[in-house]
Amino acid sequence: MTITIVGLGPGDPELLTRRVWRVLEEAPEVWFRTVQHPGLEVLPVKNRHSFDDWYEQAEDFDSLYQRIADEIVNLGARPEGVVYAVPGHPLVGELTVSLILKGAAARGVKVDLIDGLGFIEPTLTALGIDALDGLQIYDAVDVARMHHPPLNPDTPALLAQVYSEAVASNTKLTLVNQYPEDHEVVLVHGAGTSNPVLERIPLYEMDHSDQISHLTSLYIPPLKRKGSFEYFQEIVAHLRAPEGCPWDRKQTHESLRAYLLEETYEVLEALDAGDYDEMYKEMGDLLLQIVLHTQIATEAGAFQMVDLIAHVCEKMIRRHPHVWGDVEVHGDAEKVLDNWIQIKKREKSTTGEDETPKSVLDGVPNALPALAYAASISSRAARVGFEWDKVEDVVAKLHEEINELFATRDPKHRAEEFGDVLTVLVNLARWWEIDPEAVMREATQKFVRRFRGIEALARDQGKRLEEMTLAEMDVLWDQVKASEKKG
Repeated sequence: MTITIVGLGPGDPELLTRRVWRVLEEAPEVWFRTVQHPGLEVLPVKNRHSFDDWYEQAEDFDSLYQRIADEIVNLGARPEGVVYAVPGHPLVGELTVSLILKGAAARGVKVDLIDGLGFIEPTLTALGIDALDGLQIYDAVDVARMHHPPLNPDTPALLAQVYSEAVASNTKLTLVNQYPEDHEVVLVHGAGTSNPVLERIPLYEMDHSDQISHLTSLYIPPLKRKGSFEYFQEIVAHLRAPEGCPWDRKQTHESLRAYLLEETYEVLEALDAGDYDEMYKEMGDLLLQIVLHTQIATEAGAFQMVDLIAHVCEKMIRRHPHVWGDVEVHGDAEKVLDNWIQIKKREKSTTGEDETPKSVLDGVPNALPALAYAASISSRAARVGFEWDKVEDVVAKLHEEINELFATRDPKHRAEEFGDVLTVLVNLARWWEIDPEAVMREATQKFVRRFRGIEALARDQGKRLEEMTLAEMDVLWDQVKASEKKG
């Protein structure tokens, strides 16, 4: 009762180990996962069987490989055992072997793994690279299923099993979420055979190759500019180290608070302007603040970046059961929001956070700008039904508050009534799906732009605004407005 698993190497029979050759020669029969592998015709095998027919019948690889593994375990449970042969090394890109090891352990069947040369060493030889220079190795099939590659762009990567145009195409779509489309990559065909081929092409052309086969791998050189998150963390950790920067070492959560706020507003300004050049600069500055605060927390033994990222990833997956679960929302964004709120409540319940009654308004940061704070509070209250029946009721309330504002003569009361008017306006904005903070900012920026315009016109006329009448400034204002409309 033994399952003997042998690795057939990358394809050249001369690369088979002597032990593998002897096992194949002495076995009464050998089961091959596939005979689609170079050099099998010269192997000293008496009786060969393969699972190639099963590939054509299978609906998916996962169920196929489980079926193959179950069959090999059953054959191995016989007194005479079984010899199972796979391409390359048994533990490099061979899911059936992993499943066999698990199934055999459950049934008490012994497994003898016999190494074979994998695809990695011949690929390194063909490329002339050193694996210890940070080489990352992944299965292209796994990468093709992702939306962002699990790769550090500062170090090289090797993706195995680019066996079809479809896998190449889907892998490319994942990679371009991080790498430039014109980044040069290398398709390695037939490494370890008598005729290996290196195809150097831009990333966007990788699925156009007519040489793609089950012996194709993809080599991705590192980007010229270092841009990994790990490199960023190293920079910040170095700055905080004893041999780092005195200013950075001196900073605390409290001392950095103002910078965090400032960088946040600069990001918002870039977003409002729709300026991508400024966005990536300002977002980088904001990210620096996050990494700095995290490094300080790491030094204090509070948490590390991996904890922070794991927490938010787990939360996003947990709160999106319609994406990572079986909840149906049928494209309804409101249903998504309702689910989010209910899941959040359950999370707090399991952690004991809501052992005492809580307000629906809890969790809105007091430090928000006033309009944004009011909009968030208004939205929270509306969620539980504290809401007008129709927008006309909101408009009527606005007129009522305006009348009260104009009717009062007491300065203190007038300020209170003015606040009531603003509060109703915030609610009206919510009904009309307007972001009051954003439109107030846009309106102010429009005023700034036009005011600077009249300043410029006044200078052109050799005048100063302080010396002009309001009527004269109004003329310039109208000129600026007219110029904007034309242009």
